[in-house]
Amino acid sequence: MPRFALKVEYHGKPFAGWQRQKELPSVQGAIEAALARLEPGEHTIAAAGRTDAGVHALGQVAHCDLAKEWDPFRLSEALNYHLKPDPVAIVDCARVEDDWHARFSAVERQYLFRILIRRAPASHDAGQVWQLSHDLDTGAMQDAASHLIGNHDFTTFRSSICQAASPVKTLDELTVERVQGFSGPEIRFHVRARSFLHNQVRSFVGTLERVGAGAWEPADVKAALEARDRAACGPVCPGHGLYLARVGYPEDPFA
Repeated sequence: MPRFALKVEYHGKPFAGWQRQKELPSVQGAIEAALARLEPGEHTIAAAGRTDAGVHALGQVAHCDLAKEWDPFRLSEALNYHLKPDPVAIVDCARVEDDWHARFSAVERQYLFRILIRRAPASHDAGQVWQLSHDLDTGAMQDAASHLIGNHDFTTFRSSICQAASPVKTLDELTVERVQGFSGPEIRFHVRARSFLHNQVRSFVGTLERVGAGAWEPADVKAALEARDRAACGPVCPGHGLYLARVGYPEDPFA
């Protein structure tokens, strides 16, 4: 059975997350249903990461096994046709080796988080940003973020329902920047690691927001990390500002 890699973009608002669920809409379920329209029968796809309810993706990667040797372009076109009207798009497709795996072959995942700073309600960006009416000190947040870079026990920033075998992870990048978006000033967080714990990025952003707002000092984030205690974490921010931006592999299957 030929294996295909799919690069997937989606708006997370209508979905209960990536993972297939019996009675709730999911991104995985939508793609598997589209595959069944092309080749009747049950389909199971695997993804690089399982995003939560409301979380978006610009570059999620999944793989599927099919009976037919599809032309990758025609496969992506056919899937996009059957995915309508769900806000899910196959933006690229490639034939890969039979042992290639969207999750286990990945060596890096990059997330983007967007905060919109303005008082007026967001219209175009509603459901795609975390909107705050107060400004944030990006310099203080970057100072605080520096304590999180590297190899650490991230128990403090790990959901209580996280199923990872160990809380120890290596964080390669956590950059905080201010940009002028079309809707107003934005604070953007760029986060990169080989893998993440459940709710780790949202825990980072919610905690750093407290620093940017002046409620915490940068050193408080270091103390929270060293506490290795979930109770020491700041608020967990909402999922609708989070995007799975890119998944890295030793060789890019879409190059």
